[in-house]
Amino acid sequence: MLIRTIRQEDYSAVDDLIRTTFSKTANGYRNEAELVSKIRLDPSYHKKLEVVADDNNQIVGHGLLSKISIVNSHQSFPGLCLAPLDVHPDFQKSGIGTAIINELETRAINQGYKFISVLGWPEYYPRFGYHKASNYGIKSPFPVPDETYMIKELVPGGLRGVSGTVKYLNAFNL
Repeated sequence: MLIRTIRQEDYSAVDDLIRTTFSKTANGYRNEAELVSKIRLDPSYHKKLEVVADDNNQIVGHGLLSKISIVNSHQSFPGLCLAPLDVHPDFQKSGIGTAIINELETRAINQGYKFISVLGWPEYYPRFGYHKASNYGIKSPFPVPDETYMIKELVPGGLRGVSGTVKYLNAFNL
């Protein structure tokens, strides 16, 4: 299993993977593949922040980080969000999601980012150090259950003084 930077020739396989993975979740498919396509068109898109899990030339996992800001009336704080993270149903619970998250977090730290937010399963992300964003005075720009909106400091003090509402790329306005 190799976690590597996505290549353009992977796009179709990743699109299929996203559709397969999310269609088999409790929430169902919600245009995640279209979201990824739109994020890739944003000027802030950075290919090194999109990775795949390659198992003998089969794409079985994928993760993407994109830029966000946490904005309040006085300041704006740059960070990243993880969306989506997807592992083929036949390969789940094998450590692929963990490997993708670890690789993306390392890359984010190397690029100087201080935090990552995620809207996801509260049973999954806390094991990686994600906590409710509301604990830090950070809010989603749309209504979501509090326990599903999480954030993680990538470096000590990475969220010190950070509060406000998350602002996503325009790509998220599906």
